[in-house]
Amino acid sequence: MTAAILPWIIAVFALALVLNVYRLLRGPALPDRILALDTLYVNTIALLVLFGIRSDTPYYFEAALLVAMLGFISTMALAKYLVRGEIVE
Repeated sequence: MTAAILPWIIAVFALALVLNVYRLLRGPALPDRILALDTLYVNTIALLVLFGIRSDTPYYFEAALLVAMLGFISTMALAKYLVRGEIVE
């Protein structure tokens, strides 16, 4: 049953990824773009986990962990830039 549903779930997350890129490029304001970038990271993590489940290898899970760490750091840096106008004090 998982093998039949997994391609559909991957397609839905890929569509969400495309819509996030659209919002990132066309966002009306900077907070919208930051939120789109954060959602982009979450969807990328979900896709990597789904690919890891499909291929049954641990490498996709490690890549998802790296993307999660980079996503967290970049979201914090962009939020700090949005609030204070600079990243490094």
